[in-house]
Amino acid sequence: MEEANEVKITDYDRLMRAWENSMELARDFEVYSKRVDDEELREVFKKFAEEEGMHASKFREFLLKYQQRNT
Repeated sequence: MEEANEVKITDYDRLMRAWENSMELARDFEVYSKRVDDEELREVFKKFAEEEGMHASKFREFLLKYQQRNT
């Protein structure tokens, strides 16, 4: 049961947060890949940046669907 003063967090809210987090991680991993000396670690960060970019892209697709439904 929801409280009268409780803030309701929607699916859209969670999706927006996930998208923002994924974009930030992708940027961070890309930066890390350019700043580490270890070649193996550099490749791991590069791969993770690409994968996280794919996650962000998928979240963005969902955000656009939600926006289209609600306009």
